[in-house]
Order: sequence, then C-alpha cells, then structure tokens
Amino acid sequence: MLKHRLIAVIIIRDGQVVQSEKFKHTNVIHYDAFHAVEAFNNWSVDEILLLNVSKNHSSQKKFLEIVKHVSKTCFVPLTVGGYIDSVAYGSSLIFSGADKLVINTLWKSDIETVRSLSGRFGRQCIVASIDVKMNNQNLKEVHVNRGEVNIGRNAVQWAEFCEKNGAGEIFFNNIDHDGNRKGYDTETISKISKKVKIPIIAFGGVFSWKHMLEGLNAGADAVAAANIFHYKEMATKQAKKYLSRQNIKIRI
Repeated sequence: MLKHRLIAVIIIRDGQVVQSEKFKHTNVIHYDAFHAVEAFNNWSVDEILLLNVSKNHSSQKKFLEIVKHVSKTCFVPLTVGGYIDSVAYGSSLIFSGADKLVINTLWKSDIETVRSLSGRFGRQCIVASIDVKMNNQNLKEVHVNRGEVNIGRNAVQWAEFCEKNGAGEIFFNNIDHDGNRKGYDTETISKISKKVKIPIIAFGGVFSWKHMLEGLNAGADAVAAANIFHYKEMATKQAKKYLSRQNIKIRI
C-alpha cells in the first residue's frame, strides 16, 4: 500500500505569501516564497504546491521567476498553478523546475490545451484543481476562474471528466470551507473517491491534525494545508507524528 502524502500549499499574491479565507487573500504571511519553501524543506513535508492567486494575468512572468528561484532549493516535488492558459506557459513552468501543473479554468475554457500538456509531459504531471461552492439552491457546484464562474457541474461529474481528459490527480477544495477551520469537505471527497481511480488531494478548512485524519479516512490519498502550516513551528512534523499514531501509513 502506498503511503499517504502531506502537502504544504503556499498561496502567492503579487510575489508575497498570503492567507486564504473563502478565496479572499488579505493577510501577508511571508514577503517572499523562498523562506516558506526553506522552512518546509526542513519540516519533512512530502510535496510543496505553489498557487498564484494574483489578480492580474500579467503576474505570469513574476510567478515564473519565483518558480525558477525556489526550485533551486526545493528538495521535494514542486507543484505549481495559477493562470496556466497555454502549452507555452505550462511548458515554461515545467522547464523552470516545476514537477507538476495544477490546472483549473483551462478544463472548461480550452480542453485541447490540457490534453496537449498531458500528452507532452504525461498525465502524472497534470493535477486537476476542482473548486466547489454552494449555490442558491444549496447544491455544491464547480467554480472556475478563481471561484468566480459557476460551470453548473457537480464535483463527481467534473472529476470524472478531468480523469478522462488527462488528469493524473485531483486537487479538491470547497471554497466555503476555505479558511473556516472546520475541516475538509469529506462528504464530497468520499463521493469522488468512489468514482475515479486517480489520487485525490484534499484541501481547504484544516485547523487540526484530526481534520487531516478525517480527510484520509474519507478517501483522500494526500492531505494539503496552507494557513495552519504557516502559524505552527515544525507543523508538518507534528501532523505526521499525529497521523502515524492513528495508524496512518505516512512518510515520516
């Protein structure tokens, strides 16, 4: 049986590391990503995920420079996402040191580009970012474009679509859980895990190590967090010790 992974998410806006709450990114945690990556390298994290949440498309160039910089000292797999809108830009991120690409809006706007990237680098390099949010009828529906556009599909349907079209992993987040400290959306994670064969990364809402245990028990293959890891010293090591004590197979 493969061991579960612990992933540190670093959310970047205009070059600074910020805190996220329901996709609102206000509090600055670090003034650059390099120091955050340096800390996680020493804290036994299994993977690092950099997300560009800047408001402008013009942030692509600066984010690319950040990826080049941090990849030189990142000793674990580096996954990156945000404003990936072409084969050229996705390729430049890989060639700058990224191991995997997190893709969100492109699954809706240009599926051929996703297929091209998957064909060029292999589906193991393509992570489908699926964000859901409750609509006015109390139904969870998938949103793209930084949570602003409702595409009218549920998470299970969209996960199956992404898997069929080149995704090697699912990065699942419930926007209503983002930063609310109530844990992952385990109900939806469980439903997705029963329908797809590719790994699922749970994200959004973690405030305790127990929340990570709940995510893994719901069917996630990996658990990810952002805010909690930045405010607790040696946080990822603490999380792994807790999960190990709960008989979860995880890399120590």
